[in-house]
Amino acid sequence: MTPRFLPLRADPGLETSAAAWFHAKWGVPEAAYLECMDAYLAGRTEYGWYLCLDGDRIVGGLGVIENDFHERKDLSPNICAVYVEESHRRRGIAGRLLGMAVEDLRGKGVSPVYLLTDHTGFYERYGWEFLCTAMGDGEIEPSRIYMHH
Repeated sequence: MTPRFLPLRADPGLETSAAAWFHAKWGVPEAAYLECMDAYLAGRTEYGWYLCLDGDRIVGGLGVIENDFHERKDLSPNICAVYVEESHRRRGIAGRLLGMAVEDLRGKGVSPVYLLTDHTGFYERYGWEFLCTAMGDGEIEPSRIYMHH
């Protein structure tokens, strides 16, 4: 089956399962995801949520939030919670989700976009540029912040 890529607004009925899926991957409370998703679905923010489905199963996703729990509050918005199921990796899913989010935001006049990560070499493949390091909330080592125009 060909994976299907969509913003959460294209299928709001996925909100509860998406919040549970992201919670299972990152440990952030489901309520926090639901709050962000509710704001997006209600049009209170254009910071969205993007999913990849294989059939009716979520196999990849990411969100856009004001700040991804780091000290650089001036670097906003942030891509967050990027995850692709291991069984679906190396198929370009993360790159396609990142591209969807960046293009969607750019179309709304929002650019640049930032993300916080410990990865080196992954995001560069998709046009992201290393900007600086920053301390994540509660972290003891700095992480990398990337930017996409």
